[in-house]
Amino acid sequence: MNRGAFLTAVVQGLNVSYKVFGNGDCLAFIFHGWGAPVDLYDETAEILSERYRVIVPEFPGFGLSDEPGSPWGMTEYAAFAAEFISSFCPDRGVCLLGHSFGGRVIIKLAASDDLPFEIDRIVLIDSAGIKPKKSAAVKMKIALYKAGKRVILSRPFKKMFPDAAESFQNRSGSSDYRNASPMMRQCFVRIVNEDLSELLPAIKAPVLLVWGENDKDTPLSDGRIMEERIPDAGLVVLKGAGHYSFLENRNVYSAVLKSYFQLES
Repeated sequence: MNRGAFLTAVVQGLNVSYKVFGNGDCLAFIFHGWGAPVDLYDETAEILSERYRVIVPEFPGFGLSDEPGSPWGMTEYAAFAAEFISSFCPDRGVCLLGHSFGGRVIIKLAASDDLPFEIDRIVLIDSAGIKPKKSAAVKMKIALYKAGKRVILSRPFKKMFPDAAESFQNRSGSSDYRNASPMMRQCFVRIVNEDLSELLPAIKAPVLLVWGENDKDTPLSDGRIMEERIPDAGLVVLKGAGHYSFLENRNVYSAVLKSYFQLES
């Protein structure tokens, strides 16, 4: 089975790395989660390569792809995805699969009404895009963080303790934020603060939602919201799985994917 080969394209002036599986006439694109190596999606790509030519890009700022030259938000990443897909000159509808952040990009993309290509079907796996409501405790934690940040980044404090600001930022925020470069941290903040829930009713393509029962990063409640608001959506819950449900419950995931795409078992 073809494991895919890394190739490079130039999109919006950026060198972009991507993998290709299969030789089918139809095109399918898999968009990765934030910081997730694209190799994690090889098995999914191999399943689809029975019928599709499967393209798995590394978003700008990840893997071997260049970082964007300025902080990108969802508008910029969706525009990148649209241009990247268009560069393959699809002459029929494309299929899109996205995990976590990749799902977020697909939601933004699929809600657009002026794409240069058609979308046949979508798979969103433990997708991001729903901004969680903040509890009183979380609001308090954020307020304390911002107050501490103002003090630590103030000129007198930085003069007395020049290493404190970097140390404070490295100990604060999510692991995705801490592990990101300065540019990608700015992107991350812009992205996670955008709620895409209002875009869900505008998605016209049929959508398969695949969710880990125990997902703590994008909880199952997000999947249920998407199922309710996307006009043509169905939700499959993978028992015992978390945020990487497609890896944690491979057998059921594989069967569901083959059924949805009408592939041979």
